[in-house]
Amino acid sequence: MRWKRPLPWIVAVVATATACGGPSHSAARTDGAGGGAAAGAASARPAPPQRSAVPSAGVRSVGVLLDEDGHWCTASVVDSPRGNVVATAAHCVFAGGSASSGFSFAPGYRGGSGDPAPYGTWKVRTVLVADAWKAAGADADAHDYAFLTLEPDGRGRQVQQVVGAARPDWASGPERRVTVTGYPNKDRNPSDGPISCTTDTRRDPDLPGSMLMECDGFFDGTSGSPWLAGGRLIGVLSGGETDEESTAVLFDARTRGLYDRAVKAAGA
Repeated sequence: MRWKRPLPWIVAVVATATACGGPSHSAARTDGAGGGAAAGAASARPAPPQRSAVPSAGVRSVGVLLDEDGHWCTASVVDSPRGNVVATAAHCVFAGGSASSGFSFAPGYRGGSGDPAPYGTWKVRTVLVADAWKAAGADADAHDYAFLTLEPDGRGRQVQQVVGAARPDWASGPERRVTVTGYPNKDRNPSDGPISCTTDTRRDPDLPGSMLMECDGFFDGTSGSPWLAGGRLIGVLSGGETDEESTAVLFDARTRGLYDRAVKAAGA
């Protein structure tokens, strides 16, 4: 699998928390063509799936992971009791046996504007990845997701209070209409803003428990982008064999076990 992240990636050691336990989207026509029952039927048709991502207004709860050298991956806020949990891809934050440190999350990021972090930057406190990912075994790709916990801002607010969050779905099927929003690196995205694609997914034949979409434009930097179906988070972008194809591991009971560990760490 070709991961969608920049290289080289500098890895630093951080203490990770240890704990036990483990849109479907239908767009109506707005051109006003036709009338009567025929027009009503046309308005109910789903929009065709996009084949290429386009610049978008973004989502307030979706942003970038960044440090003093810039941003390298996408992440998003996940609904949680304390309101300080973020989801991304495991390969974005843990490699070579160690987790990244000294970085932050900037929701609603717009690097080409005068205020690139309109909702502030939130320091990452803990990084949690699956034990199978740490072991780098044969099935590691099936665990390419991570949850991060964040510190509150200077006013004591949690990130979810400021930008909202997507509720996770732990039992989605692989054939869905999804909207995916991410941040390619500046070399492929000079405006340094978000891109989005609403398209259909199918089962990934090369990785059990994963889904695949065909939508061009998700270049390096978009790893960790949330896949939202019906407004619910069903996975995060992991990689793809080409820039036209992207994959994500479907969130399941194993993912929920890791999320529960993040929730516990978030309240510690």
